Amino acid sequence: MTRSRPGTAPSLPPVAPEVFAAAVEGLSTRLRRRLDAAVESLAATSADAAEDGTYGIRCGEDALVTLAPGPSGTITSPDQARCTCLLSPRCLHRAAALGAAPVADPAPPAGTALPTAPVALPARGPSAGQVRAAEGLWTAAAAVLAAGITAAGAVARAELLRAAHTARLAGLHRAEGAALDVVRHLRDARDPQGAHRVQRPAGPVAALRELLLVTHRLKAADPDPGLIGAAHHHRPDGPLRLHGVCREPVTGPGALGGVLTHLVDDAGRWYTLRDVAPGGPERARRAGTAHVALRSFLSDHERLSRGGLVVTGAVVAPDGRLLAEPGVRATFAAGRPWAGFAPAAAADRTGDAPPLTGCDVEIVAADGEGVLARIDTGDGPGPAVRLAPAHRHPALAHTANLRRLGACPGLRVRVLGRVDPDRVTTLRPLAVGPVPGAGAATLRLPDEWRDRADLGYDRLCDAHFTAAAPGPAPSPPPLAAADASPVDSPLRRVRDLVELAVTGGRRAAAEPARDGDRGAQWLATAVYLNGTEAALRRGLWNR
Repeated sequence: MTRSRPGTAPSLPPVAPEVFAAAVEGLSTRLRRRLDAAVESLAATSADAAEDGTYGIRCGEDALVTLAPGPSGTITSPDQARCTCLLSPRCLHRAAALGAAPVADPAPPAGTALPTAPVALPARGPSAGQVRAAEGLWTAAAAVLAAGITAAGAVARAELLRAAHTARLAGLHRAEGAALDVVRHLRDARDPQGAHRVQRPAGPVAALRELLLVTHRLKAADPDPGLIGAAHHHRPDGPLRLHGVCREPVTGPGALGGVLTHLVDDAGRWYTLRDVAPGGPERARRAGTAHVALRSFLSDHERLSRGGLVVTGAVVAPDGRLLAEPGVRATFAAGRPWAGFAPAAAADRTGDAPPLTGCDVEIVAADGEGVLARIDTGDGPGPAVRLAPAHRHPALAHTANLRRLGACPGLRVRVLGRVDPDRVTTLRPLAVGPVPGAGAATLRLPDEWRDRADLGYDRLCDAHFTAAAPGPAPSPPPLAAADASPVDSPLRRVRDLVELAVTGGRRAAAEPARDGDRGAQWLATAVYLNGTEAALRRGLWNR
């Protein structure tokens, strides 16, 4: 038997949403009031993992909760969670253990064939049952908004999960996925270790907005087919021919670390291969060259990100993840240079926006750990933008590479990254490459790199910069003045109010700030910020 370290959150198996919801529903009102404290107390309790795959959690002297996941590694049935106390199964110990475990992704019932295409909402609109399911989910989401992310506890999570399960049975897959995303944010916000409490509310705001918007439209019988979403995992018709784009280091709650390799098909749809496990940034660094876990595929993430693969029998999650399910076969294939991609023009992985944004920029100057640059819109220099490290941990190379780029004013580079959700003029690049036709004023990368450098893994050095690349530093852009005080934008003020409401609830947002007499200045700043955001999100490959 293996014992986890005391004082850390138990490494428990994921729990199906309906199992936890049913456990909370079986509690008395008195026990529900004690549930949040019971979940947090498990942070100081060790979990025993037995050789037979079960997990034991000691809850006091007379209660032992045993979780026995099935072959999938997930708790999918109430009888897989047992407690030795007299109140079981309607006991606080069992519900707290299930609440401390991560939420499992929904999966199709056993024996169900995976669809070859997403299920679409009928043109006539949602059925009466779907409208009722959407109303219940909207009500649960509204209760979370009223309480606030930091105050909504395990009971609110259980209500959301119960409503999400009802939505799943009604076939509302997009609404169910949005609800589970909100639940995960709720769980992270109340992490008893405090390491992953909500610091930047952009994620919870976006998740709750998606849930409220989708359920509001569904309960109004909106016939838009996109509201139904994808029916969980599906198998594409025929083999997938994919081209590697870049590697992204991943770190997350629970000291997770790994890599996400982004790929794109000939139609511009995005896919990802994910390898994430406990280990933090050090594992994220090692995973960049680790073996790809896709059945019989014999290659690593570095080679794949610059090459490609052909997948037969592929199983694709709604968010574009390639899954290593039985029957999947993959073979390595030649890659494609960045100049041959067109992801921004036709990226509809699941009907959402592309996961990454690309643009050509000209380096202006270093800015601490980041870089000031100007976007090349195709008609000359465009708005200013700040390039900031995607990860600052020294085990990853983002900061060192940006400092190297910042030392070369006048250099033109192609950048692929993510727009910062809190600062629309900030781009967090994941990879860079040379700008076609820029001559000596751009990067000169080795042939084996396939004209791209993954900033978290590859190290830029003197050999990658031509002698003629650096030039005289242009006049500093008006970025600092516009971006230093984003609260001066009226749009930013509205965003702050929304974030306050989502984080602190209805009472925290009861007294919105007044604009005063600075409306014209706020509007001018907003126009600048929105212009920069539009230039970033428009991308470079749709020109």
